[in-house]
Amino acid sequence: MAELSPILKQATPVLAERGEGVYLFDEDGRRYLDFTAGIGVTSTGHCHPRVVAAVQEQAAKLIHGQYTTVLHRPLLTLSERLGEVLPSGLDTLFYVNSGSEAVEAALRLSRHATGRANVVVFHGSFHGRTIGAASMTTSATKFRAGFAPLMGGVVVAPFPTAYRYGWSEQEATRFALRELDYVLATLTAPAETAAFFVEPVLGEGGYVPANTEFMQGLRERADRHGILLVADEVQTGFGRTGRFWGHDHFDVRPDVVITAKGLASGFPLSAIAAPRELMAKAWPGSQGGTYGGNAVACAAALATLDVVRSEGLVENADAMGARLREGLSKAAADVPAIGDVRGLGLMLGNEFVDRDGTPDPATAARVQQAAVAAGLLLLTCGPAGNVVRMIPPLVVTAEQIDDGLALWREALAAV
Repeated sequence: MAELSPILKQATPVLAERGEGVYLFDEDGRRYLDFTAGIGVTSTGHCHPRVVAAVQEQAAKLIHGQYTTVLHRPLLTLSERLGEVLPSGLDTLFYVNSGSEAVEAALRLSRHATGRANVVVFHGSFHGRTIGAASMTTSATKFRAGFAPLMGGVVVAPFPTAYRYGWSEQEATRFALRELDYVLATLTAPAETAAFFVEPVLGEGGYVPANTEFMQGLRERADRHGILLVADEVQTGFGRTGRFWGHDHFDVRPDVVITAKGLASGFPLSAIAAPRELMAKAWPGSQGGTYGGNAVACAAALATLDVVRSEGLVENADAMGARLREGLSKAAADVPAIGDVRGLGLMLGNEFVDRDGTPDPATAARVQQAAVAAGLLLLTCGPAGNVVRMIPPLVVTAEQIDDGLALWREALAAV
């Protein structure tokens, strides 16, 4: 009998039978408050009725129309609708299935468009597990280890992770920008640098937000040197941070946006967006794929956009994120093991440390498991696995936030 790979470590023991909104139910009927959202995927909640109806209707008409063979209406309509929410000027799209694939596509486009070999990523970044994306990932060695030789041409610069450095955000930001200039002077000449790839909030790296000074510093250097600024919005996009895109917090316009996760409420769909002039510089044959732009996934994405707009989910993420952060900060005030509470919108992390400030993954894991036992599903992240993250669906209500906080305090008390 075949079974799952033993390397697929399960974060919880839950065997989910069905989902409804912010809840998952196991086969025994026990209800769990899901503050993982499939790692930020089910932004409209589990099985939102409008998404389900759109998927059912599309599946009865056309499940798959390979989009370099035939076109289909959901694909064309989705492209039009995304044009309404993408940054001004980013008017062409290429669709694939996963975040890693979209990162690889953006990497290839950046090299083709500029004729330059190197890219700069930032310490703590997560861009994926495929060879190019893994080579650009620095959030933990587990995503890269044993995979050598990795792709060349990747240079790492500091991210303004103020808590880790023990500095103010301003000090950390100025250090990061000075070091980026040093990187461009010593490791990759501007004339050989195709792009800066940056997450507006580090995801697997520990839920660390960027800031306006840092992001605008990247934009200024990119403009000065003819380097592309690529925003990896796989986890931060579609309202997760309380703005439609994470970079919207920082008044910066990227040259390329990468989107996935919350794009289609659980269906595998990702994309890169860029100006037509830039996208046209991709070499012939460099973009394609069997499943990209799948008709059912596109229908789900269209319904997702409708729900996000009609139910005010971006605004809800901002308001509920503020409520959740306030509650987490109050809980942390009584728990010395929580060194920092941070994030944007409904993308919040609690960093666990020991008495001297050293990362404490063991306590983080115990609290996460205690939360699961209490009925609250959570995940960990960060280089040491010592950050417990909370990413509830964007449909979460004030009552559900308060319920989640009560279960969180219960888990903290248990540990």
